[in-house]
Amino acid sequence: MNRRGNQEVTQIRLITDWGDAFRAWDGTIYKSDIVRAAIRPKVKTIGKLTPMHVRESDGGLQINPEPYMRVLLEEPNPYSSGQMFFERMTSLLAINNNAFAEIVRDEDGLPAQLYPVDAQSAQAVKGEDGRLYIRFLLTTGETRILPYSDLIHLRDDYSENRMFGAPKADALQSLLDVISASDQSIVSAVRRSAVIRWLMKIKVQLNPKDREKLVRDISDEFLSLDNDTGIIPTDPARYELEELKDGNQYVPQSPHQQRAIERIYSFFGVNEKIVQASYTEDQWIAYYEAEIEPLAKQMSHEFTRKLFTRRERGFGNRIVFGATDLSYASMSTKLQLSQMVDRGAMTPNEWRRVLNLPPIEGGDKPVRRLDTAVVNRSKGRNTGEVDKRFVDAVQDDQTGIWVPREKAR
Repeated sequence: MNRRGNQEVTQIRLITDWGDAFRAWDGTIYKSDIVRAAIRPKVKTIGKLTPMHVRESDGGLQINPEPYMRVLLEEPNPYSSGQMFFERMTSLLAINNNAFAEIVRDEDGLPAQLYPVDAQSAQAVKGEDGRLYIRFLLTTGETRILPYSDLIHLRDDYSENRMFGAPKADALQSLLDVISASDQSIVSAVRRSAVIRWLMKIKVQLNPKDREKLVRDISDEFLSLDNDTGIIPTDPARYELEELKDGNQYVPQSPHQQRAIERIYSFFGVNEKIVQASYTEDQWIAYYEAEIEPLAKQMSHEFTRKLFTRRERGFGNRIVFGATDLSYASMSTKLQLSQMVDRGAMTPNEWRRVLNLPPIEGGDKPVRRLDTAVVNRSKGRNTGEVDKRFVDAVQDDQTGIWVPREKAR
């Protein structure tokens, strides 16, 4: 299948049906605020990752050597930036355990655009040419058939089906029913408590219509908002009014609801600290290693094998997703990078770029603190001498302080 301009052409004859099918969830779980809160940390974090085209060969390591690939990763299609594209793919994956993106290639066969596939269901089929295809039933009701080689396919809980991840709906349905029932019972109890607040004891014999009219008249005249006196008169010969202060309506206890919420959080691999962004550094690192890194690695492998041919991969081309963009890091993290400058791991200008500061003269040369210089071991033992290529100094045996060689004498 190829997309040129506004024309779409699909030519394929299907001869074998594998029977592997996946049906997307109808979106009910995404309407839950608890589910959205649970998946939002992963969605936002994946959107912050920086995708890069890396080419590693004998000639060295190159970052984004091909302009077309860099532009594709920054702007996959005219409707979204790279950040929004990856966030949407992550949302689809979190809800359905499957996410598809169509690769639209140019006349030379190079990937030019990426589009998320909005499908209600997907089915794996095999064509007459022996290639694997995916037949999609789109949300618009249309059917599209795309070669699997032109699809980026992300999946989770990949165990039951040889093509698709297991749906989340089956595992979440009971928990969402508990949450929904609890919420509805609370709303119903609050409504009843707000409405039924008075008990009228009628002392005379009235037919149903007259009784209903009496209740309506009392309510409209004395229990409405227009009654600014705050006084309700009674007629002891006809009726008495008694206010109901304590109802016996059932309201679920908060621990039961909280337990259901915790189970949903555990299902998505988060906790309350992560959801509310009140986590410590160790808690975030644990979440990052458990949830973000596995998905980033899967994305790296899938984008690499679908955007590059085997020959291109043989020359060291690959796509990586890393947290390399420090422009939006906290000021504390940015200041701690000064230690990398002291050790020569970053140049001063690289650090200033993170702080959004202009470069300085001579800032492209790495610097090194005197106490981090390379020790000369040419004599087979640590003599305490520092390689003269860095500084002409020695380390005092007693204090351990580096001093100029002349003073050491």
